Amino acid sequence: MILPTKHISQERALLTIGSYILKKLNTQKTVSSLWEQMIEECNSGRSYQSGISYDWFVLSLDLLFTIDAIDIKDGLLFRKGAK
Repeated sequence: MILPTKHISQERALLTIGSYILKKLNTQKTVSSLWEQMIEECNSGRSYQSGISYDWFVLSLDLLFTIDAIDIKDGLLFRKGAK
C-alpha cells in the first residue's frame, strides 16, 4: 500500500501519490483545492497519475503528515521546511 507491490502499481502507491502532492504544495493550499487540482490534471491527461480515489488521496496526506513532510495551519496545507 505504501510501496508498490505485485497488487498495487507504482502509480497507485501512497509514496508516489505523496510525492505528487508535495510537488503541488509549492504554496499553501486547502485540501479541497489540492484535490480539485489533482483531479483536473488526471482528467486532462497532463498527469502521469491514473485516476485515484479521494480515499487514496487522504491516505497519502495522512502518510505525509505522519512522516512530518506536511502540516496544516488555519485550514491550509503546507510543506514542512517551505516558506
